[in-house]
Amino acid sequence: MAVFFTSDTHFGHAGALSRFRRPFASVAEMDEAMAANWNATVGPDDAVWHLGDFALHRKPDAMAALLERLHGTKHLITGNNDGPATLALPGWASVQPYAELLLGERRLVLCHYAFRTWNGMYKGALNLHGHSHGQLKGMPRQFDTGVDVWDFRPVTVEEILASRRRTKTRK
Repeated sequence: MAVFFTSDTHFGHAGALSRFRRPFASVAEMDEAMAANWNATVGPDDAVWHLGDFALHRKPDAMAALLERLHGTKHLITGNNDGPATLALPGWASVQPYAELLLGERRLVLCHYAFRTWNGMYKGALNLHGHSHGQLKGMPRQFDTGVDVWDFRPVTVEEILASRRRTKTRK
């Protein structure tokens, strides 16, 4: 079982196309591409932590059907655009505004929002967040898990850390 992270999918949100400069011709195309990328990346037995802003402007039954289609055991860390209907979807294994995980030996602090400081930051803990759509310069050990940063798909901690190492070696 692998553990993945993502955020800011904004399924159903037409404004995401222009505001975040997403390369899709329509909301339907965006939603289908992100669902296909999710399922090509995540297996049925994997876990996914969605760090907020799952869907906007979708009826609860459409959101439930979409969530059901997506592979894995899904946990939601609530974002500013996740309303009561999103929080109540039966497909979430858990719903909370904040979580701390131990993934192997790695300590993770999860929230929709980036922190200036977080629990364990000086002891190697990582802060994984969303909300900023790749527009916020991260601090050491802080990473944006948003789909706008990660080719519209969930990612593992290993992929996140490898991308930072590649960036450092190019400088």
